[in-house]
Amino acid sequence: MALVANRLERFLGTPRQSGRLPAPLDMLVATILSQNTSDVNSHRAYTALRTHLPSWEAVAEAPESRVRALIRVGGMANQKAARIHEVLRTLKKQYGSYRLNALRRKSNDEIIETLTRLDGVGVKTASCVLVFSLGRDVFPVDTHVHRVCNRLGLVSGCPTPEKTFVAMKELVPSGKAYSLHTNMIRFGRLICKASRPACDRCPVFDLCRWPERGTRRGRRTVPTKSRYDFMLLDNIPA
Repeated sequence: MALVANRLERFLGTPRQSGRLPAPLDMLVATILSQNTSDVNSHRAYTALRTHLPSWEAVAEAPESRVRALIRVGGMANQKAARIHEVLRTLKKQYGSYRLNALRRKSNDEIIETLTRLDGVGVKTASCVLVFSLGRDVFPVDTHVHRVCNRLGLVSGCPTPEKTFVAMKELVPSGKAYSLHTNMIRFGRLICKASRPACDRCPVFDLCRWPERGTRRGRRTVPTKSRYDFMLLDNIPA
């Protein structure tokens, strides 16, 4: 596992997390908006929401139709607006405010349990709050990471990202969760794509256990900066 992490760092660079992390609720909503869309469009949706409704109280009190209109660019606006409103209502009822700062005192498992009780919040969303807002050494698994982990043979018999998340817990080297997560997403977007993966450019080709892998024909080239470098959850204002 350390070999994969090191190879990806040499190929894509070593990501560095900002020293100023956003509030947990900001990250939770941003992650909800990131579901099933591009980082660029979900960032536009988040920016529009916070520009026109700058407090979570304002979002909670706004008509759902208003929230839908603001986040429409991010896709699935009906579902996401309803989910955001439900999360905010639940937090207000349970904690008396629109804040999740109490999470900072909890363990990783307690935080995941707390967040996944919220309607529409799964393990991937909860783990993103852990790493991108609370700075925990946790390895979130989205569709890209799930695909890469299974193709490389790092895990087996894991049909869902949730199963891969559990299986990877003991495998990721200490202190490498953020770097490996970020680089696996970029690697999944640039090289190990769902369809037509660029196996000839793969920096971990010799480690891959995917039966359908292609061939390595040419010399590996380091990818230049592209739209795939933009990571929404690293661009939420602190």
